[in-house]
Amino acid sequence: MRLFAAVLPPEDVARDLAEEVGRLKRLPGADALRWTGRPGWHFTLAFYGEVDDGLVPELAERLARAARRGGPFGLGLRGGGQFGHGRALWAGVEGDLRAMRLLAERCEAAGRKAGVAAGEHRRYKAHLTVARSRDAADVRPCLEVLAEFRSRTWNVDELVLVRSNLPKSGVPGEQPRYEPVGRWPLGAAG
Repeated sequence: MRLFAAVLPPEDVARDLAEEVGRLKRLPGADALRWTGRPGWHFTLAFYGEVDDGLVPELAERLARAARRGGPFGLGLRGGGQFGHGRALWAGVEGDLRAMRLLAERCEAAGRKAGVAAGEHRRYKAHLTVARSRDAADVRPCLEVLAEFRSRTWNVDELVLVRSNLPKSGVPGEQPRYEPVGRWPLGAAG
């Protein structure tokens, strides 16, 4: 199964972001982007890709340990940015980024120690993808609007292992479906 470790925004923060994305979709050039669906919004901590079913229990155990090693921390959405000349448009984050980066490193290590084949290692950059494009796209109008966006701060108190079910219908615009397969509270109480 295709898996990743993540932090999920709370429902009210996702609702506020959905309103902002609604404004972005009305901007010139927005139709050149494939907008991610609200149910798929997350902060990826570690991407594991296809994981053999036999490795999942060990991965889950190691993720539970990673979650216990650090406590809850505050985050909020703020601003935005792009990767690859508009190939990915994302909402940014503010708050305890050091704690989030440490949790991401622990999740990556958990995968390695569980025997999950490691993909390409990249320096962690916390972001929540809201749109993608196969080709370079001019997302400057979106970035100008996102620059003013800010959500409330919330307390991140759990780590989630998510299964990504990729579209199989071939219908243009179909979104992946995400389902949590494990959740662990952050901190010693977990």
